[in-house]
Order: sequence, then C-alpha cells, then structure tokens
Amino acid sequence: MIIHLDLDCFFVSAHRIKDKSLLNIPCAVGGRSNINIFSKNKHKRYVSQNSGAFVSTILSEQDKSDKYFIDENGRIRGIITTCSYEARARGVKTAMSVNEALSLCPELVMQSPDYPLYHKLSYELLQFLEERIPEVEQGSIDEFFANVSGYIKDEDVYDFAVNLQNEILEEFGLPISIGIAQSKYIAKLATTEAKPIGVKEVKKDEVEDFIRKMPIKKFPGIGKAYQDRLKAYGISYLGQIKAKKELFYSWKKPGIQLYNRILGINDFKLEKAADSKSIGIGRTFDPIISRSEIKRRLVILGRYLSYLVYKKNVNPRSFYLSIRYEFNSKSKTTMSTNRVFSESFLKENLLLMFEEIDIHPSHYIIQINLSLGNFIEQSFDSFNLFEYEEDLKKKNLNTHLNKLRDKYGIDIIKTAKEL
Repeated sequence: MIIHLDLDCFFVSAHRIKDKSLLNIPCAVGGRSNINIFSKNKHKRYVSQNSGAFVSTILSEQDKSDKYFIDENGRIRGIITTCSYEARARGVKTAMSVNEALSLCPELVMQSPDYPLYHKLSYELLQFLEERIPEVEQGSIDEFFANVSGYIKDEDVYDFAVNLQNEILEEFGLPISIGIAQSKYIAKLATTEAKPIGVKEVKKDEVEDFIRKMPIKKFPGIGKAYQDRLKAYGISYLGQIKAKKELFYSWKKPGIQLYNRILGINDFKLEKAADSKSIGIGRTFDPIISRSEIKRRLVILGRYLSYLVYKKNVNPRSFYLSIRYEFNSKSKTTMSTNRVFSESFLKENLLLMFEEIDIHPSHYIIQINLSLGNFIEQSFDSFNLFEYEEDLKKKNLNTHLNKLRDKYGIDIIKTAKEL
C-alpha cells in the first residue's frame, strides 16, 4: 500500500507553531517578493538542506514588519502563497492578490514568508518518516509518499496512518492529512478528500466507485488544456475514463500513463530525489529602468548561482538568461561553452547576454531569471584547452572564496560591481 502525506496549510501551520495567537483565526502567508538579496546590508543566508529546491535554494529572512506588503507609496502589493481554512471560508485563495484578500476578509492576519523555518521543518519531517518507513519519496516541501507494502499488513495500514498523523502533530505541531491506496496518484487523490486533518483509505476494489463522479479537474496532473481536450470527447468525470481506453492509448505514452494513473494501474514505484539537471535563481521586483542597477542585480544573482554550482560540484555547459519587462513583454537567450566554470566567467557572460537581450532599453524591467544546465564531467579533455590553465586558476580562486562563504556566509565576499 502507498500512503500520501500532505501537510495542511503548511506555511500557516509553521507560523502557528511559533505564534499561538494565529490559531483559529483567518491568516495567510504571502506578500511582496523577497528581494533583500539585492540589499547592501548584511543578511544571513544559507543553502537549503532539502534535496531539491522546493521553494528556494538560497534561504534568507524575509522582512518581519507588520506592513511588509505595503510599498513606499502606500500600495498593497504581492500575492497570497497559502492561507488558513478560516480564511478560505471567507473566500481567500492561493495566488489571489493581497489587496483582494484583504477586501474579502479585512481581519485577515498576514504573515511574511519564513523560508528557513519551512525548509527546516520539511527536512526534519522527512528524517522522521525515514526512521519509521523504509521507502519514502518527498514530492514537494509539504508532501511525501511512503510505500508500506511488506512492512505493514494491508488491514493495518489505516491504523498505522492514524498513529503516524498523531505522532506528527505531537512531535512537530503540524496538522497533516493522509491518503491510502494501492497506487500513488489514487493515494494523493484520497488525501484531497481527507483534508483537513483526516485519513482516507481507498481499497483496490473501491477505486472505480471513488472516482466515478469526481470531476476531471481534481486529478493531479490534469491541467486546463487537458481538461478542455477531455471535455471535447465528452469526458467530465474520472469515472468515464475506463471506457475510453482506446482513445487514451492512441495518445501514446502521455495518454497511456494518464489512463493508468487514473485507474491506479502500475503506479507503485517511489523515487528518490534525482540529481538536478539544472540550477536556477530569479527575482521579481518593482519596475526598474536603470540599467546599471539591473546589471548590479544580475551580478549578485550570478554570485549566488556560482555558489550553488560550487556546492553541487558540477560544471555547467549551458547558460540561460531571461528578463521580463513591465506589461509582460519578455526576452531571453542562451549560450553554450566548453570552458571551466568560474564565478568571474559567469558574471562576464551574463552582462554580455543582458546587452544582447535588452531589446527595449527604454522600458522598465520587473524580473530576472538565470539558470545553468548541461552539466559535464570535470575532466581535462572536456574543456577548451587554449583557456584551460587560466580558467583553472580562476576556478581554484573561486573554491577558496566559497570555502570562506561556507564558514562566514554567502555575503561575506562581494565584488565592486555589486556595491
């Protein structure tokens, strides 16, 4: 049997551990993007212990002022990341603007995100589960799958899940909902029916009845485009899909995979976090027209990204840069290289790439995103031999600098272009 565990309103619940006055009232986490990464002041930052960047790889404290979501012009900014069930009862939803949320629920208590706290709790909970269950997969920062087949008898899994739920509440103070089934996606679907703070089991012979009148939009992985596609074939409920096997199989691998997941067929394997194929970082901010400030921010993001490359001990061959202007116009570019990676090499090329893609130099910019990928083995014959010696010197210098950052913090050493 597979059990799926999903923390209820995780970010809100995490804040409630520290502040009991938030219990049983409408509250939400969200607001403006955390851009103190660009601040010239010192901030404590570190790399998440989680295997995978579920929220953010570089963690730093958010502004803790009561009105952090109000900008210097008095405007309410930002979006709701998550909210309590009391807030949901008043119409507040995830991804809603803070302004709209407060108009629906004036007494809503806003909390600024505390990513270090979320990552710490998530990491500790993963360790807690791995001590009790041999096979655990982390799906995201607030959800986990566990395979208890051969470990817990099928008839005992429900009681095991209830006890686990109580243990987590007692140990961490975190409410959690649990779904049980013989496949991952049906277990995940069962969890949505168990919320809040419930346990729902769907036995093998109950799957068809369970999904019979369930709208297709409820199934994880069926987005708006797929919903429209299915509705064009007269499919509005998951229970209608079993009779459409030929249709789904005609869509080859994606259709076959979806068909099997919905019916709970051959969907039992859990996966450990795979090695990441890319590393990225980005920020959204209030509109900026100054290109010198944009370049400063680009160099800062480059430093953080270089530190992540050092921590993962990889050598990226592909660089990606995208910017977004006000009113949603976008521009992006990529470059490939066979040079030994170093922080200075990345920063130099990011500035060149920015010059290339800044097609509206008189427009305000509101977002920068960088990523590195196409990792190669760090062997001599992989690199540009003409530049190898000089590149290696730069890489060795970076290694020494990053060892200091390991000890004293990521912001301990900055270049003049960042100031």
